Amino acid sequence: MEPTTLAQSPFAALTFIAAPALLTNASSVLALSTINRMLRTRDRMHELFAKSEGGRQPETDAARLIQQVDRVEKQAALLLRALYSIYLALAAFAGATFVTLLGTVLVPFQGAIWFRLLAGLGVVLGFIGVGGLVFGSASLFQATQLSLINIREEATLIRERQGQRRPGAAGRAEAEPGAKP
Repeated sequence: MEPTTLAQSPFAALTFIAAPALLTNASSVLALSTINRMLRTRDRMHELFAKSEGGRQPETDAARLIQQVDRVEKQAALLLRALYSIYLALAAFAGATFVTLLGTVLVPFQGAIWFRLLAGLGVVLGFIGVGGLVFGSASLFQATQLSLINIREEATLIRERQGQRRPGAAGRAEAEPGAKP
């Protein structure tokens, strides 16, 4: 797009400003949800700490607790890494918005060289922002996988313990129709 076209059309300038501004807003929402997840991870670690202080546990329960603590710790590190990336994206998109706004204002007065320079800088900042979002999202995905492992492990443990507490629970599974001997 030529500088004269950009100066003549308010919609062209709005497009250059709106895209990074919308991505800034999206990054802000993602940062808030990541902070919330980080706080919930901290709460989970406090629960595991309280559980560890609850007294002597059977060897299998103690090993399971250590595995969960390790996963929650790794999850917190992944969330922090995601937060760094999202903050980088947020800063890059805010910078891209400012640079394109500045370029829109300066183009009529300074000419084509400023337009090319500021447009190029805006594009570079946009790419940095997108990279930050991609990297942050990948870290969030990994943290979610660790959370799912803990949830599945706890669900299995609950089922096992509830099965042990109900009298005849093991015998009922064998007596059910269609159960394999």
